[in-house]
Amino acid sequence: MRSIYHRLRTLSLLLVLLLGMQSLSAQSVSVPKREFRGAWIQCVNGQFLGMSTQQIQNTLTQQLNALSRLGVNAIIFQVRPECDALYKSDIEPWSRFLTGRQGMAPSPYWDPLQWMIEQCHKRGMELHAWINPYRAKTKTTNELAANHVAVRHRNWTFPYDGLTILNPGLPETRDYTCRVVEDILKRYDVDGLHIDDYFYPYPVAGQPINDDAAYQMYSNGIKNKDDWRRYNVDTFIKQLSETIHRTKPWVKFGVSPFGIYRNKSESVPNGSNTRGLQNYDDLYADVLLWVNNGWVDYCVPQLYWEIGHRTADYETLMHWWNKHAAKRPLFIGEDVERTVKAKDANNPQRNQLVAKRRLHNQLPNVTGTVLWYAKAAADNVGGYATDLQRNFWYAPALQPRMPFIDDTAPKAPRKVKPIWTEDGYVLFWTAPKGKKWCDVAARYVIYRFADGEPVNLNDPTKIVALTTATYYRLPYQDGTHRFTYVVTALDRMSNESKPVKKIIKL
Repeated sequence: MRSIYHRLRTLSLLLVLLLGMQSLSAQSVSVPKREFRGAWIQCVNGQFLGMSTQQIQNTLTQQLNALSRLGVNAIIFQVRPECDALYKSDIEPWSRFLTGRQGMAPSPYWDPLQWMIEQCHKRGMELHAWINPYRAKTKTTNELAANHVAVRHRNWTFPYDGLTILNPGLPETRDYTCRVVEDILKRYDVDGLHIDDYFYPYPVAGQPINDDAAYQMYSNGIKNKDDWRRYNVDTFIKQLSETIHRTKPWVKFGVSPFGIYRNKSESVPNGSNTRGLQNYDDLYADVLLWVNNGWVDYCVPQLYWEIGHRTADYETLMHWWNKHAAKRPLFIGEDVERTVKAKDANNPQRNQLVAKRRLHNQLPNVTGTVLWYAKAAADNVGGYATDLQRNFWYAPALQPRMPFIDDTAPKAPRKVKPIWTEDGYVLFWTAPKGKKWCDVAARYVIYRFADGEPVNLNDPTKIVALTTATYYRLPYQDGTHRFTYVVTALDRMSNESKPVKKIIKL
């Protein structure tokens, strides 16, 4: 009996040890200090229709709070779904996806873009304004405002499968959209300008694109119509990039294309081993040209499929984009719901989150993720947010650097000092001096190290705050415990200053 008891006890201890090792195995994955962690908040799905101003703000607040807890550091917010506006514009009408009727201002009045900028910056998040450059009317919109571009300039558009599209072949449409973007940048403190996968419309069998007249007028000597369409989109992307960086050099220009560039064949040796719709051939979007020419600042291919998908395998596409799109920061568009519904081939008892994150960690050119879509992540569908935060995003992350825009760090914070106030013990500092936009501190990082612990600023688990404020409330206890606090400054491109250390008793 005694030997059986000892065997059972030994087996129990081994089981506890193995379970403990299993629970720690995910957190043994080192979290990078810099990583783009984004989420798309869309309006074109109608999630705000029928809501009051207060209800929309409450919904967005709940989502932002949940995403902030998850570790998201950038929100991509849809502000122009069909040549309309979720912001105050003198160029385009208020969106029906905000108020229910195009051209009608919200009541009580508010400006969603300005509100979102303030809310995101307060939480240490970037705000990227997401526009659709070509779609002028969705299938479900039945009434356009009098000042809508498709009403004022009907000859700039063509119909397609229930949509109305700004004709990419016309210089007027390119100039118009760039004017809209310039207006946004001049009036709003956005961190990025983002476009998604809608260029020429997704093809529908038996429905040709009616752009013969534009081709005859603006062919530019290009004999092949497909090449001409790609030329039109390329020209627009370059013009938009130049508009953004001329207006505000620090605003990041991002594109989120469909997940397949081209399918591999004898004539396309650099394509992926896939069999789906193609950016290059079907949407006339030469994404690699934009990346390799530096016309975009980051690329987020929409890899919404699962590992093992028959026509568009996630793992195959991850490796392909990692290899071919490395000249600009590469982030991956993830579908939350599909990830939790798909089973891990090596462990059918769990979903594919762990397997997908393992690929992210293995591929050196993948430096971020954007979640499709924000509500699914905020609602923790299938436990996705819980697992992601607990095992992979368990420490804060700074934005990836973009040295091709700016690679000079700001000066260090000044006059770092803990002071007793009516609200308790507070660490204060003064912003460093800076004359140009690239010299000015935009945010601050606060690290904390225990007494005797080496100061390692490459360890993001030591970050206790990312803030736009010039103070940090200290968790004072009894004054007997020593800690080293470190404060650094970040500029708009997340270049980090030299550290300022302060030993504080708490």
